[in-house]
Parts: sequence; structure tokens; C-alpha cells
Amino acid sequence: MTPGAGADWVVRPSTEADWMAYRELRFEMLADTPLAYLETLETARRHDDEHWRRRAANASPSSRLFAAVAPDGRWLGTMGGYHSARSREPHLVGVYVTPSFRGREHGMADALLDAVVDWASERSDRLILEVHEQNAGAIRYYQRRGFSFTGRTLPYPLDRSARELEMAVALR
Repeated sequence: MTPGAGADWVVRPSTEADWMAYRELRFEMLADTPLAYLETLETARRHDDEHWRRRAANASPSSRLFAAVAPDGRWLGTMGGYHSARSREPHLVGVYVTPSFRGREHGMADALLDAVVDWASERSDRLILEVHEQNAGAIRYYQRRGFSFTGRTLPYPLDRSARELEMAVALR
């Protein structure tokens, strides 16, 4: 576990027991920044409890979900890593920090990203992400952390007229 600023939170891998806290934060994520994720709040609300248990369980060797957790168990932020069998590089996914903990002074985004980078470093020498072209705040953060555009773009799955921009950072 990585302690947070002033011990107000810690970063740790999620467990199946976290499923309700993860579900609540996922609903918050989708309401706060809908263009940043590949599902809608409406779709997420239809998932059954087993779906949330599986996602929080971290049972897959190809993925890892990290959470910034308050002393009361509430999730304040999350980031995950996913390494598809079809890709040489792992991907950064599910990035979110609750608004009251955003900003460098809290260090939450950096602590979460450090956890994903440590996980990804065991798999590859590069970490990839896709970011919506209109998500300027996320792009600035990723650039500050060393990510750069690869030149690859993809249609945004929820609106094919919008683009996702691929960014990457060297890990070693």
C-alpha cells in the first residue's frame, strides 16, 4: 500500500470485497466525465452485482485495478492496467480522481499512475493509453507525466465522429 497525502488515503490493488465502493466510484466517473470512458452511466447501472465483483476482484493476470481508498473504505480514485494478448504493450485504463482530490497538491493521480507503471513495467518497456481528443485536462496530465502522442487515432466507440488519441510513455 502506498500512503497518500497526510494519510487521508492509500493506494492499493482492489479486491472482490471492494465491489460496492468500485461500483459507486464508477457511477461517479461516468456522470462526471462521460467522454472519458467506453460505457455510459445507463449501461453501467444495468450491470448485476456479479459483474462488479468480477471487475473489483483483480483475478485476471492480464489486468490490475488500483484504488485510492479513504480510511472509511470509500474509493476516491482509480486507475487500471490491461494487457491484451493482441498487444505488445499494456494499456492504462479507467483513470479517475474524485474532484475534491484532483491537483498536484493531493498527489493522488501520481500515486495511482505510479502503481500502474510499476505493474506495467513487469510486462513491457512502454505503457499506452487512449484519450478523447476533447479531454484537455487529461492530455495535459499525461504529457506532464511523460506521455507523448504516437500519431495513432481511433474512432471513439460511443461517438464515431470523435477521436481517441493514442499516447505512450517509456517505462525503462
